[in-house]
Amino acid sequence: MNKLVTFATLTALMLSTPASAAFARFGYQTVELTNSDFEVIPRGRTDVDGYWCAAADFARRDLDAEWQQRIYVTRGYGPSEATGRKSAVQFSLTAPEGFPQRTSKIVVGDFRPGYSMSLQGANGRCGVKPFSD
Repeated sequence: MNKLVTFATLTALMLSTPASAAFARFGYQTVELTNSDFEVIPRGRTDVDGYWCAAADFARRDLDAEWQQRIYVTRGYGPSEATGRKSAVQFSLTAPEGFPQRTSKIVVGDFRPGYSMSLQGANGRCGVKPFSD
């Protein structure tokens, strides 16, 4: 019976995951939306550093971006277009139109369209551990 439940759970998980999805470090899922736009979806941890880390990982590995390439927030926290989860963030390798460009070496607590960070800077957030209770 346990094997059947495990198999059913794994099958349901695989069927609910888009084919273009990648699983980044720290339990975030990334889904390519267009050639330069993608979505980072938390699967447990939801700290700001984790989103940037997953965005950098996906841009480098899947989109072949260079370390100096900027990653832009195109949509802050909102429902995932790919999975329906509640707190996805959308990023792009191109600057979003109609939003002021904001560059920062300090990671802010929210994601506003136009915020950006170099891929190298975002990757540097991968070693940061979230505060624990």
